[in-house]
Amino acid sequence: MFNHWLRNNKVASWLLTIVRIYLGYSWIKGGIEKLTGGFDAGGFLQGAIAKSTGDHPAVQGWWAAFLEHAALPGVKFFNVLIPLGETLVGLGLILGTFTTFAALMGMVMNAAFLFSGTVSTNAQMLLLEMFIVVAAANAGRIGLDRWVLPYLRGLFHRHHDGMDPTPAPAPGMNGKSKGAA
Repeated sequence: MFNHWLRNNKVASWLLTIVRIYLGYSWIKGGIEKLTGGFDAGGFLQGAIAKSTGDHPAVQGWWAAFLEHAALPGVKFFNVLIPLGETLVGLGLILGTFTTFAALMGMVMNAAFLFSGTVSTNAQMLLLEMFIVVAAANAGRIGLDRWVLPYLRGLFHRHHDGMDPTPAPAPGMNGKSKGAA
């Protein structure tokens, strides 16, 4: 019942717009600060790896192994990916363009930050992004998705002759009933 309301109700779309713009502002602000401020993820990654030791580690060993053996050696890639990703997620949420995908990518980043031992606002943002993902198209109804999604659906569902195709007869059937001449 709540799911139906979230996906179809106009009041829900307005509430989701407020949530979407709040999240978008948070993401784009962080992304632009990193893009213009000389962001380096190396220190963050080393700090997260350090949090994986001791009696009560904040970072699980499997995640620390990923950070140590994949993310840290590829830190230059992450130095570009993180600020660019944050900026694009923020832009998508603010404009309401590819809203569900933007929120999903925000969820991935928030989960990665949480796995790395950084709580901050990540848990709150993750929860709000879940509402947007569950709401699907209703979250972007008051945004550019109102026009972008139908346009894209039209591109992918067009038929060459403009008419709906008729189903082909089953194999071995010629359209005549048994015994007909």
